[in-house]
Amino acid sequence: MAELDFYFDPVCPFAWMTSKWVREVSGQRDYSVEWKFISLRLVNAKIDYASHFPAGYERGHAAGLELLRVAAAVRKEYGSEAIGSLYAAYGAEIFDSPPGRQADLHRDPEGFAAPILEGLGLRVGLASAVFDTTFDPEIQEETDRALALTGRDVGTPILHFEPPEGPAFFGPVISRLMNPNEAAELWDHVVALARFGGFAELKRSLRETPQLRAFGIEEGVVGAQEDWHQGHRRDTAGS
Repeated sequence: MAELDFYFDPVCPFAWMTSKWVREVSGQRDYSVEWKFISLRLVNAKIDYASHFPAGYERGHAAGLELLRVAAAVRKEYGSEAIGSLYAAYGAEIFDSPPGRQADLHRDPEGFAAPILEGLGLRVGLASAVFDTTFDPEIQEETDRALALTGRDVGTPILHFEPPEGPAFFGPVISRLMNPNEAAELWDHVVALARFGGFAELKRSLRETPQLRAFGIEEGVVGAQEDWHQGHRRDTAGS
């Protein structure tokens, strides 16, 4: 059994940043991670996107669900061990590439997924699962399981330590990576907070633009500070 369950949606930039931090620390501390699914589109299934989110968010969240269908197909054929590499490849293409790959994903999700599968040595035909809604109940069940650990008023990622009985929480939400020593230090603090049963929340809505090439923020550059609310920018210009 894994020592950490990490619930991710492939299109969430903050989940991607946190996943890179988790991979850094897991390499230092030699613990195992199981990568699991949570769909922002399914979390917000009853939300009116037009009134709650900036333009484009519904298509973005739908693309995340489409990539999770492919991930579910990969897991069915190759096992859960393949999901960590698949998520790493998704994130590298969506967020660590120059701007434009998100638009490619939104326009042609199957064409986006196919070369990623090929590059990982997985069956390319599984890319057609982007249209296969028979995987949705499985993704919904996993999403519900993640939210049952934390409550529903959260986003992605969700981290579950020492499953099935250990603590779980949303986040931490980080906008840039720290050096390796700081990564392990932050980990210890987060775990200490999570293990105290009376701890509920520590939050601010001001966030830096994530330090990702897809957003035009190169390594070593600190993004502009923005005010976020329920997973999206309050100022919708440019979102």
